[in-house]
Order: sequence, then C-alpha cells, then structure tokens
Amino acid sequence: MKVFEQLGISHQLLANIKQQGIETPTQIQEESIPHIMNGKDVIGESATGSGKTLAFGCGIIDTAVPRKGIQTIILSPTRELAEQVKDSIRQLATGKKLNVIAIYGGVSIEPQIQELRRAEVVVATPGRLLDHLSRRTINTSNVNILVLDEADRMLEMGFIEDVEQIIRACPRNRQTLVFSATLAPRIKDLANKYMNNPVKISARNQVDPSKLKQVYYNIQKNMKLSLLMHLLQSEKEGLAMVFCNTRKTTDFVYQNLKANKINAIAIHGGLTQSKRTKTIGMFNQAKAGVLVCTDVAARGLHIDNVSHIFNYEIPKDSNDYVHRIGRTARAGEKGKAVNLLCDYDHDNFSRILRDYREFNVENIKSPFLKQVAAIRVDDRSRSDNRRRPQVRSGFRPRRGAGRHGGYGGQSRSGQRFRRDR
Repeated sequence: MKVFEQLGISHQLLANIKQQGIETPTQIQEESIPHIMNGKDVIGESATGSGKTLAFGCGIIDTAVPRKGIQTIILSPTRELAEQVKDSIRQLATGKKLNVIAIYGGVSIEPQIQELRRAEVVVATPGRLLDHLSRRTINTSNVNILVLDEADRMLEMGFIEDVEQIIRACPRNRQTLVFSATLAPRIKDLANKYMNNPVKISARNQVDPSKLKQVYYNIQKNMKLSLLMHLLQSEKEGLAMVFCNTRKTTDFVYQNLKANKINAIAIHGGLTQSKRTKTIGMFNQAKAGVLVCTDVAARGLHIDNVSHIFNYEIPKDSNDYVHRIGRTARAGEKGKAVNLLCDYDHDNFSRILRDYREFNVENIKSPFLKQVAAIRVDDRSRSDNRRRPQVRSGFRPRRGAGRHGGYGGQSRSGQRFRRDR
C-alpha cells in the first residue's frame, strides 16, 4: 500500500487531502493517480464510493491555470452528481484560485452563461453542455482534460450521441479520463475511437466483503412493506437508503413510512431540481434517517454514514445492484445490504448472482409473522397492479449451496446453487 506522498502529488494538494481526513489512497487512487499526473489517458473500472473523484481531481487541479479559460470538462450523468463532483473539486482546489462550476438542466441557462466566462473547470450533464455548445456560449478550445464520470450510466441513459459530439468539440491533443463501474462494450468502443493508448485500471471489487454483509429475505408481496418497517425500526444504525425500481413505488413506500412515523424522505426524477437538492441536503445532514429513491436519482451520490441499503425491489441490471450496495461499507466502516424478495424479484436476483459469482448472500428467515403483522400498513400498492410474470413459489437455495444456506458460494460437491424447479 502506497501513501499519497509517493503518487507525485503537489504539497498543496497533499495538504488539502489531509485536511479532509483522508490518510491512505484507495486502490483506484493508488493505481490511477501516477498515470493521470503524467498526462496519460486512463480508463478506470471502479464502483461508486471508490474515490475516483479525488483520483481525477488531482490531475485537474495540478494542471489548471487561473484565468486561462475552460481547461477541464467533467461529464456527469445527473444533476446531483454534477453538484457533488463540483464541491469535491472545489475542496481539493483550496488555495488555488480556480473557478469550478456545475451546469445542468432544470434551472435557468442565463446565469450559467455568465459563470462560463470565468470558469476553469466545468462539471456538466451532457444535454445542457450540448445546449451551450449549440448556443456558442462555451469555448472548448483550451480544454486539455476531458473526464467521463459514471460513463456506463451516461450511455445507459441514452447520452452516447451527446457525449460523442462533446468529445469532437474538444481539442484532439487533450487528455481523456473515463471512469465506470463496468466496462461495457460501448465504453470500449468509445475508448478505441477517441482515446490515445489508454491505461486500463480495474478496481471493480472495491467493497471489502469482510465489511459488507449481504442478506436476503423471502417474503410474500403483501408483507414486504411491513418487513421493511420492522427492519428499519429494529436494526438500522446509521442512515439507510431504500431502493425502488419506479417513481410510483418510491412514492408509495415513502408515504407509508411517513404514515408510520418513520423519518423518511424521497427522491426520484419526477421531482423539481430545487426539491431534489433540498432532499439530498437534508439526508446528508441526517435531518432524515431514511432516503427512499430510484437508481437514476441516486446514482453517484456520495453520502457518508450509510449503514444499510435496502433493496425493496431488485433491479433488472446487475450493475445497478453493484452501484446500490456500493453506498455502504465505505472508508473501512461496516455496512449491510438487505434484499427483500417476493416472487417477481427472483429472476432479477438470480441474474445478479450469475454475473457476480463472488457475492455470498445469506438467507435470513423472516421475523415471526406476528412481529411483522403488528405494523399496520396497506401493502396494496397501486404500482404493483401491473401484471407480474407467473413465478412458482418455493424459491429456496439447495441444501449446502452456500456457507450460510444462502446464495453464492459452492456446495461440498463443488456445484453452484440453482433454483428449485
């Protein structure tokens, strides 16, 4: 394990990092910072919470010169992540008079035009940046570093054409840095097309399995919300995030938690920008203990002291699951990921465990029904009225199919678990 002093970082940057209480680099920082500081193109495969913002931030701050125009553009998939990256870069740049700004949709464009005239570092969502390019209100001729943050999410959200237009608008002799939780074929194609002999770094397994415990409960659909409330009240230690697949389910869960006097707030793409910003601020300040959210709204958010992740619904995409659980067990702290499975969740959960065979997920028997049933709640969600695939009940791992009778691992015979049929 190296220390920051061995990574070629300036004294001012080192002081700013120490000021934040960061003592040792993460894997992605240790392996990528020397290449970034040497001006190399880098593709970093790393999960949310792995410290990638600090990694690319070091190179940005080291090379940026005040009052020399826009020299760095960082593309971000969401408005919330853009704000967080902007704040992180500003902290790292303490003592160096750099103007770091965030531009995104949902707010007036006029103030952004004024800010762009004074900026050296711009963090932007692809759509709004493209809007500025079409208006000719941004000058990219001096850009020497282009960062694609959460690249896989940007492509999943349909930004590929926007991203390519932005890349082509930047000088060819720039340094390009791409960070992604997974290296999908489209990202590799993008790298082959626009990057110069990039250094590939993988820190995919950033979460320490000894720190993150993953469990699942088998529960009937009409008892799922009651079980969630029971677990929130009985074992939550720090902040908790509850993930849902749709806006409707997010609102439904949030409203029922509030009705049962659980201090919760909600965020999804249907909220206004001001409401989303306020909600994130409240959760960061621990004014609410539970954040109910969708994947898109919460992607990339950096929130400290999250002890529990609850997957109220299992995502269809395995990468989304990795992003969800990556928000706990950070910085050496312990965390827990809890999956609530009813019949229609099993296919998605099996797919995740096929894609990530290293995961070992323990099956926990549901609390006594009397304990759960004591929480009065209407589990008849309108969002659940859509047709579900007919899945047979009795979804249990084979005997011996995991160290704790759960998913993952191997049986004594060396065979992996399969679903009872």
